[in-house]
Amino acid sequence: MRRKGYWPFLIPGVLASLLVIVVPLVMTVYTSFTKWNGVGEQRWIGFDNYTRLFEDSLFWGSFSNILLLILAMAVVPTLLGLFLAAVLFDYVAKKFSNRWASLFRSGFYLPQIIPVAVTGIVWGWILHPEYGALNKILETVGLGSLAHNWLGEPGSALYSVMGIMIWVQLGYPIVMFMAGLQRVDPELYEAADLDGATWWQRFRKITVYLIRPEFYVVLVTTTIAALKIFGPIFVLTGGGPSNATLVPSYFAYKNFFEKAQVGYGSAISTVLTVLIIVLSIVFLRLQNRAERKA
Repeated sequence: MRRKGYWPFLIPGVLASLLVIVVPLVMTVYTSFTKWNGVGEQRWIGFDNYTRLFEDSLFWGSFSNILLLILAMAVVPTLLGLFLAAVLFDYVAKKFSNRWASLFRSGFYLPQIIPVAVTGIVWGWILHPEYGALNKILETVGLGSLAHNWLGEPGSALYSVMGIMIWVQLGYPIVMFMAGLQRVDPELYEAADLDGATWWQRFRKITVYLIRPEFYVVLVTTTIAALKIFGPIFVLTGGGPSNATLVPSYFAYKNFFEKAQVGYGSAISTVLTVLIIVLSIVFLRLQNRAERKA
């Protein structure tokens, strides 16, 4: 066993990955070149599904929606989470106690562990046009003219989902960045204080620079999560109204299960998978390049 090293212990994980990831992926790619309704014989049609896909306005519309959701799920939570983590670490923990900082961190992270269905139902109640809490609050403070159907109107549905996803995603970057801040040498901050650096200068020159590995990890994982988003769209809007919140994953789902166009749905899923893989490689190379320059 000693001569074999760790390979025997990797076999169960490799087999599980083959069964759960590799085999379904290969089947999906193959199905994307066929016309199939989910039962019976698959008919090979070559690149017809992809030709149709790149001419489909709904497909391109779903990707334009994804760009906004990447902003809401990756860019905004990462930047805001970095700032809030620094405030909790530098100010709350030192002025009050680590217990208070941990309490706030747990509160921010709570939406991450709430089931998607529960989150969707609760926010559906809050944003309901008739008895929703948000519209009631607006009416109470004299802003009743702003009250409307937040998730039911094409002009506001996607932005409402974006706001919800910022709330959901914010806790993850905060936890990651606070963990990264704990490995920063306190003497660097002390030296900066002696040199008369302000908090903002310390934040830009020391904090942001030293926790770049966590920054890249957070950015790539949240970007992938945005590209794969399905549950919140399914629960909150179902891709509507008028496809205003349609995203590629839900578009693939509709073709798979509602329209029984499995080959076309597989083509959508394949394109999305390739995009995720390419973005992951780009992020990893950028991270490695930044670490080599450090």
